[in-house]
Amino acid sequence: MPELPEVETVRRGLEPVLTGARLTRVRQNRPDLRFPFPDRFAGRLEGATVERIDRRAKYLLMPLSTGETWVTHLGMTGRFTLDGEQLGEFEEPAPIAGKHEHVSLCAVKGKATTRLGFADARRFGFMGLIPTGEVDAHPWFAGLGPEPLGNGFSGAHLAEAFAGKKQNIKVSLLDQRIVAGLGNIYVCEALFRARISPLTAAGKVSKPRLETLAAVVRDVLNDAIAAGGSTLKDFANADGGQGYFQHRFDVYGREGKPCLGDGCTGVVKRIVQGGRSTFYCPSCQKR
Repeated sequence: MPELPEVETVRRGLEPVLTGARLTRVRQNRPDLRFPFPDRFAGRLEGATVERIDRRAKYLLMPLSTGETWVTHLGMTGRFTLDGEQLGEFEEPAPIAGKHEHVSLCAVKGKATTRLGFADARRFGFMGLIPTGEVDAHPWFAGLGPEPLGNGFSGAHLAEAFAGKKQNIKVSLLDQRIVAGLGNIYVCEALFRARISPLTAAGKVSKPRLETLAAVVRDVLNDAIAAGGSTLKDFANADGGQGYFQHRFDVYGREGKPCLGDGCTGVVKRIVQGGRSTFYCPSCQKR
């Protein structure tokens, strides 16, 4: 599933096309994705102007001139197309036309008209329309923690959230109530850079190390965004190219390979935590 850097990359790619554009010729081609589309979904989008494109955790949010916000979650294979062209190339191709295109519309901006499509072969994505003033209170967003790239995320926040917590820090960082948008790949990478074992109980990590971890999380995410995200299976970015951060992974997907830490002679190990693969170096990420 695309993680925060991938969703942010898509947001930045769509922004120049959709911000300030009026939506016309909206078609909804099936009643549901993972969840049913909102009532009169196409009619409520028709004629609206997109004020901007935001991101919250792994959601794309487009406040509209109608007072509603169009929310999209990409799921696993959700992707937008512009004028019939896929927004990026995928390592594992998935159909973007015919029965797999579930929403289509035109975005009119000045004299330019762009055809926008949304395809989702596996239909794990979903869309919603929420009154803009009620987005933060909506069940999709009400329980989310601070954005890891925002001012509310810090070592002090982690120390408070982890106080007395016996659960391991890897799974704790994936809890969206603690920090919004962090996913498996970048948690593995951040813990490696911070030299923290994923097996350590969250409540046992010292405040100075949590300050370091918070800074490292930001660095890892910013590095991935700058590189265009990570191309893993179905993700691709919004300007026609793949992300290349996966070529710079220190531990993720490197089971059995030499640790890349300075002076470390260890080997990357894979374990399963909370149903997800964890990659780390037992030599330099000690408990």
